[in-house]
Amino acid sequence: MSPLAERVFAGDARGIARAISLIEDESPAGAELVRAIYPRTGRAYLIGVTGPPGAGKSTLVDRMTTELRKAGQTVGIVAVDPTSPFSGGAILGDRVRMGTHFGDAGVFIRSMATRGHLGGLARATSDVALVFDAAGKDVVIIETVGVGQDEVDIVRTADISIVVLVPGTGDEVQALKAGIMEIADIFVVNKADREGADRLVHSVAAMLGLQTFQPDDWRPPILKTEATTGAGVPEVITAIQQFRAHSEATRATRQRTRQEYRLRDLLSHRFMQLVEQTLPDGELQRVVDGIASREVDPYSAATEIINRVRRAGSAEQEDVRRPGSAEKEDVRRAGSAEQEDVRRAGSAENRDAVEGGPATARK
Repeated sequence: MSPLAERVFAGDARGIARAISLIEDESPAGAELVRAIYPRTGRAYLIGVTGPPGAGKSTLVDRMTTELRKAGQTVGIVAVDPTSPFSGGAILGDRVRMGTHFGDAGVFIRSMATRGHLGGLARATSDVALVFDAAGKDVVIIETVGVGQDEVDIVRTADISIVVLVPGTGDEVQALKAGIMEIADIFVVNKADREGADRLVHSVAAMLGLQTFQPDDWRPPILKTEATTGAGVPEVITAIQQFRAHSEATRATRQRTRQEYRLRDLLSHRFMQLVEQTLPDGELQRVVDGIASREVDPYSAATEIINRVRRAGSAEQEDVRRPGSAEKEDVRRAGSAEQEDVRRAGSAENRDAVEGGPATARK
């Protein structure tokens, strides 16, 4: 096992930071690290916190961490920030609101950029959560970027999804049509001291009233908080514990769904890497230019690229197969030649014996 994996298992802060950097960089060493730590993961409880920009998610996560630490639990936090589509940079400012935990050895905070990945999370988020899990963190909190109506990757990443809402960001129709409203296991109306908080609570309750819940189904509670003061946060922790107890029987199914999504995402990413490795430099851009100029349609272009990747793979397999076949052919020929030499030697010996026999007899 690699020394870095051992440092992660030991909970070494520098080792954890190094491991996360390797994973974010998508380096081969990062993949090797995940292979090493994966068998010792699956114990941490993953809490997803999502919601629109300005809802107070970072402050709420900070307060939730305080409550979890009071209970003696260790916490890993992944705070995802958006990457600029123009400069490619990210401020990584979420952790600024979590300064109270900077000196706490039981809390590890890591900000990371989306790097253009959609869905509210970075591509490496799931693997970073694995690092925290392997490092022995009891709880991993994943805070998404400020999301809109359909960035719902968090539901495929966390064991529980908390949707944070804030008064004054839209009317009842806005609340009803938002896709993130369908993924919540807990609703939190933050900044509840603002005007319109009660109206927002009633709107969400009306939305839930349109759904049918069986007696054993979990009905998402709607909680009001003031994250800046900590009001209502203990109730959020209690609701998380209640949901965890309620869903314990189905947690394995949810984890399996999560791993299937991760596998599909990884396959898509690896295939694009394979395409870029197979095509000559600039070829992909020329295909894009052809689509833009209407010389070829996207479906035909995609089919052609897939076929080229397949042919490249077949040619590589053929190259691998041929050396073995050639070696076998050489062995076969050598064996045939040896057999031929033996046969000829035997024929000559027999001939000498036959010719010598009569000559001796004639003498």
